Amino acid sequence: MNAAATPAEVFKQSQEAFLAKDMRAWADLCAEDVLVEFPFSPEGLPSTLQGRQAIFEYLRYYPTIIDIHEIDSVTVYATDKPETVVAEWSVKGHVIPNGNKYDMAYATFVTVRAGRITGYREYWNPLTFGQALEGVSFG
Repeated sequence: MNAAATPAEVFKQSQEAFLAKDMRAWADLCAEDVLVEFPFSPEGLPSTLQGRQAIFEYLRYYPTIIDIHEIDSVTVYATDKPETVVAEWSVKGHVIPNGNKYDMAYATFVTVRAGRITGYREYWNPLTFGQALEGVSFG
């Protein structure tokens, strides 16, 4: 961890860990007391996770359920808060248990202090998620 890393750099590292299916490395980018929010999370899945261990437990089995092949677009915007960036990004992949296509677009707000993610709020389409994971339990 580089305490001087910018929020954009830390977000890029999080995407690299995500694409490498290294959920431990992703969680390790987070502060111990990170707040992760998924405001549009479907029923049955958490919309808020508090703490590094909680996000790791949530993401731990992600790579056995959803296989992300590529992150095909990324745009990162600075905000008037230097510790926060907003990113628009999308992925292509498939759901392993059912073979369905998993193409998802995200809008993510990331706050970083001392090189660690302290706040992560991600918006994605729960209808697309539900259709892709049809018949598959996540979480």
